[in-house]
Amino acid sequence: MRRSEFLALASAAACAAFASGAAAQSFPSRPIEIVVPVAPGGGTDIVARAFAEAAQKYLPQPVLVLNRPGASGAIGMQEVLNARPDGYKVGLVYSDLAILPGLKRIRFSSDDFHMIALLNADPGSVVVPADSPWRSIEDLVAEAKRRPGTVKLGNSGAGSIWHMASAAMEEKVGAEFLHVPFTGSAPALAALLGNHVEAVTTSPGEASAYVHGGKMRVLAVMAEERAPGFPEIPTLKERGFDVSVGVWRGLAVHRNTPAPVVATLTEVARRTAEDPAFRDALARANLTFAYADTDAFKALANHDREVFRQLIERLRIE
Repeated sequence: MRRSEFLALASAAACAAFASGAAAQSFPSRPIEIVVPVAPGGGTDIVARAFAEAAQKYLPQPVLVLNRPGASGAIGMQEVLNARPDGYKVGLVYSDLAILPGLKRIRFSSDDFHMIALLNADPGSVVVPADSPWRSIEDLVAEAKRRPGTVKLGNSGAGSIWHMASAAMEEKVGAEFLHVPFTGSAPALAALLGNHVEAVTTSPGEASAYVHGGKMRVLAVMAEERAPGFPEIPTLKERGFDVSVGVWRGLAVHRNTPAPVVATLTEVARRTAEDPAFRDALARANLTFAYADTDAFKALANHDREVFRQLIERLRIE
């Protein structure tokens, strides 16, 4: 390469680096998109929209919410990774990010993201229609044992967190269910209302509107302690079944996102998480506020990835 060509290339590279740095320093100069990898209406969607609304006061640009359901969240999360790593496309990632690698369904993991902040965490639960003959979790288990593989138990997608919760419960109670996948908890609960399934595994918060409206009942929660907002509902452990599975949700961007952009998003996430408007929005939806910074959030995702890998291998889930 001649010296003139080398200098031209070097100059172009320097200009590109300068432009990139300048763009990072002026971030954001256009709307930020939060990609929600599930259908509208469920807990993940509610968290994203509550955050987007509360975050507006801490940003000079609008925050938009885009729903990209499918493949247990893989489609939406892949969209974030496929986008330019400039911070304008943020993922509302959730527990399925820790599950899908163990199912060999994705080529990425939490290592490909910069985990900005955890915003919410909720236990699993088992929900039935209000007119269901099953008044307790023991009733449901007894029916599943009487009719192995025929009691239709809906979840938020094959390989999703609520599929894993159903499988973990199935293992502990010694019964076999017919697992019916949907594109999120909202469609699964709609199917329960229409009597297309007989029970659904989801968080109690996601079913709260139906429960308080007298259309559904929560039989049990999958946690060490009873869920806030549902103090009358027993845990599976109280009923003799050692099952504790829950969902977490938070913000993440491509790991190659410039440091100044990450710093801005991190500060906005912290301030929004402290905002009473955001916390009140979660409380109204019976979703539990849970904040963790980058390091703690990353550690949680890595821990759960190993836990679910072992569960998948032990139960031979495909």
